[in-house]
Amino acid sequence: MAGSAEAPPEAPATSRPDAPPRGRRVDPGEAARTDLRATVATAVVTFAAIGSAFVLPPIVAGGAMLAVALLYLTRTLVFSWTGGLVALAAIVMLVPIRRYALPIPLPFALEPYRVVIVALIVAVGVALVVDPSFRWRPVRFGWPIGIFLTTMLASLWVNGAGLAEQGLVGGAIGAFVNLLLLLSVLFTTRQLLREERHVMLLLTFLVWAAAAVGFLALVEKATRVNVFLLLGNVLPLTLLREEGESLRAGGARAYASAQHPIALAVLLCMLIPIAIYLAKYAGWPRNEINRRIVYGIAVGMMLLGVVAAISRTAVIVLVVMFLLTLILRPQLAVALGLLALPLVLLGLVVQPKIFGEMIGSFFDVDSLIASQYTSAGWGGAGRLADLEPAMREASAFPFFGTGLGSRIVIGEDRNAYILDNQVLGTLLETGALGVIGLAVFVLTPPIMLLVFAFRSKAAPRHTFLAFAIAISCAGYTAALFFYDAFGFMQTFLVLCLLLACGAWLLTEAPDPTPAPAPAPAETRR
Repeated sequence: MAGSAEAPPEAPATSRPDAPPRGRRVDPGEAARTDLRATVATAVVTFAAIGSAFVLPPIVAGGAMLAVALLYLTRTLVFSWTGGLVALAAIVMLVPIRRYALPIPLPFALEPYRVVIVALIVAVGVALVVDPSFRWRPVRFGWPIGIFLTTMLASLWVNGAGLAEQGLVGGAIGAFVNLLLLLSVLFTTRQLLREERHVMLLLTFLVWAAAAVGFLALVEKATRVNVFLLLGNVLPLTLLREEGESLRAGGARAYASAQHPIALAVLLCMLIPIAIYLAKYAGWPRNEINRRIVYGIAVGMMLLGVVAAISRTAVIVLVVMFLLTLILRPQLAVALGLLALPLVLLGLVVQPKIFGEMIGSFFDVDSLIASQYTSAGWGGAGRLADLEPAMREASAFPFFGTGLGSRIVIGEDRNAYILDNQVLGTLLETGALGVIGLAVFVLTPPIMLLVFAFRSKAAPRHTFLAFAIAISCAGYTAALFFYDAFGFMQTFLVLCLLLACGAWLLTEAPDPTPAPAPAPAETRR
C-alpha cells in the first residue's frame, strides 16, 4: 500500500545476541581484554573451588563455592564501583562488628568489614595505576586527618620505650594500623564518589539501612531476639561471641547491628539529619508530599530504634543537633520541633518508664549526678566517679600520655578501667597533644561544611546537604564525651562515609552559575 511504512528486515536466525552491531568493527584490543577477563575469572573460580575443597570443611567449602559462583553470575553489578560502594555500606550497617568472622582458619579473626575495606583499597589503588580515566579525587579533609594522625604518632614515638617495657608495642602499633584502616574508608569512598548520583545512592542506602536497623531493634526489644545475630544461619560467617545483656528501665536494651546500645542510638541519631535532607531532595518519590511521608516514616523507625536502645546519650546528641539547627536555621528547627513534640508526648503516655529514664532523668539533677558517681570503672555509669582518678593519671603524663593503645579495658590483659568518654581516654593515652589532634579532626570538617553551606553559591540541594552532614558530625562530636567512640567502629565508619560525601561537596558540587555567553564576533567592515 502506498505510504505504508516498510517493516525492518528481521535478523538472521544465526545471529548471536552478544555479537557486535552490524557496521561496527570489533577492536582487537577490546576483544583481547574481554578474553583475558574471562580467562582470569575462570581461573579464579577454579582455584577457589579446588582450594576450598582441600582446605575447608565440606559445608564451609560448599558455601564458599556457592558464594564465588554467585559473585561470578552477578559480576557486572558486584564488581563495579557502585557495587563496591553499596557492599561497603551494607557490611558496615548490617553485619555486627566484632561478632562475625569469615570461616577461614587463620591466627586471627578475619572480620567481613576488614576484607571489604582492604579489597576496595587494592581495587582503587590498581585503578589509579592502570586506568588513566580513574584519577585521584581531592579530599579537603586530608590536613585535619594528617594532624590527628601526627599527634597519635608523636605519642607512640615519645612513649616507645615505656610501651616496650610493658610488652605493649604490638598492641600500640595494631591500634595505629587499625586507625589507619578505618580512616582509609573516607579516602577510598571519596574516590568512588564520581558523580552526584553516587552520593545520593550512598546516602539513601545508609538512611534506609538505618531505618531497617531501627525497626529490627524494636523487634529485638519486644522479642529478645537479635536478628543480626542470626546472619550466620544464612551467610558463611562464624559467630565470634554472643552479645551481652544491658538492662535499663526494667527491661533489656537493644543492640541490633551495633556493638552496644549507646553506639546503636548514636548511629541512628547521626543519620536522622540525612533522612531529613532526603525528604526534600531525594529522587524518589517524585511527589514532594509523598517523599516527605516516606522519609518521615524512615525517621520514625530510627527514633523507635533509639527508644529500644534506651540511651540518655542519644537524647544529648539529639538536643545538640537541634540547638545547632535552631541557631543556624531557626525556621527549620521550629518546624522539626513542632513535629517532634506530639511524638514525645505520645511516648510519655505509651512508654512512661522508658521515656522517664531517657528524658525525665535529666530533670532530676541530683539523682542524675548521683548515678554518675556509682560503679566507677564500669561501662554505662560512673563517668563522674572516673573523672578524678583519670585526671590524676593524666597529670603524670600531661603532654603525650602513656602511648596510643596502652590502655586495655577488656580481656585477660586488662590494665585500665572503662571511661565511657573518648576525649578523656584520648587524653590519658596521647596527652594534651592528642586531644588537640582529636579536636582538629572532629571540628574542622563540620566547620568547613557550614562555611560551604552559608557562603557558597552552590545549588540549595548542595548547601542543605553540607548543613545536614555538619549537623550529623556535631552529634557525633557531642557523643565523644559519653562513650568510647573509637572502640565502636560502626559509628566511626559511618562518620567516614558521611565525610566522604562532604569532601565530594567541597570539590565537585556543580556550580549553578551559568557560564558567560561568548562575546559576539566583531563585524567586518
